[in-house]
Amino acid sequence: MSAVAIGLNDLLEKAGLDPRRVMVMRHRPTEKALRDALPTLAAERHEIYNAYQCQHGETVENALAKASHLVSFIGHQAGRAMFIGLYEVAGFKRIDVKQYWRMPGNAELRALGTRGPKDWRSPLWFDLQLQPELAELKGRLVVTWPGIERSWWRWASRNHFAVHCIHEESRLLRPMPAWNELVLGWTDLKLLPESWRQALSHWRGVYYIFDTSLKQGYVGSASGSENLLGRWKGYAVSGHGGNRLLKRCNPEHFVFSILERVSPDMDVAEVVAIENLWKQRLHTRAPQGLNDN
Repeated sequence: MSAVAIGLNDLLEKAGLDPRRVMVMRHRPTEKALRDALPTLAAERHEIYNAYQCQHGETVENALAKASHLVSFIGHQAGRAMFIGLYEVAGFKRIDVKQYWRMPGNAELRALGTRGPKDWRSPLWFDLQLQPELAELKGRLVVTWPGIERSWWRWASRNHFAVHCIHEESRLLRPMPAWNELVLGWTDLKLLPESWRQALSHWRGVYYIFDTSLKQGYVGSASGSENLLGRWKGYAVSGHGGNRLLKRCNPEHFVFSILERVSPDMDVAEVVAIENLWKQRLHTRAPQGLNDN
């Protein structure tokens, strides 16, 4: 008889927890923008990630109210789940929809497409407190997810979540693409991993914004404080960065890329000259494009 592989319940029992009182969730949002952003949120914006799992539909909230702890995973790949953290269910309270949207992190989740509770509901809001146990396995532990994947929440004691692997380092953050392969949506700008932000702050050059709805483009340059990061942070906040024609557009349709990188000590006038050449090449001056000069 073959030995049973070590599983999540073994780790819980070693941490002194009763699997009969532990709920396990495998988060994989249906909203694409949120699904793509969830690993970054888990790695670097925990308050937003935790807000995502603090409210659920009626069936799930009734079950979670009976749990002592929640083990949180992200859908890693088919039949797999990546460990994020162990949370104590410290309590819960009934709130209305207006209160829900005022909770920290939910405004950012709304921008990523989350729908939140239905208008007629008064959902439970759970106080989920991250625990130190198993913290060293965050982003490293991958378990198998038995049965059908749409059954995304389970009681630990009723399932065997076999350990598939433990990576040497966290797999939550994606490596940054090469500068000429980088393509970002507007919502992506608000959730850039710190390592990506550091790189962009050193990169000076010419960038391109394409409006996928209007089918028109805008060329800009970055040579000031924080270089490309500084410029793109402005777009992340306002959507238009102060540009007159971009103010008429919906930034949710914007796609950002880099056309050319230049030397970090290139004179600003030279950078602007290169920017003007790209405007000419790509025909981005109005009325063909979104540049007004």
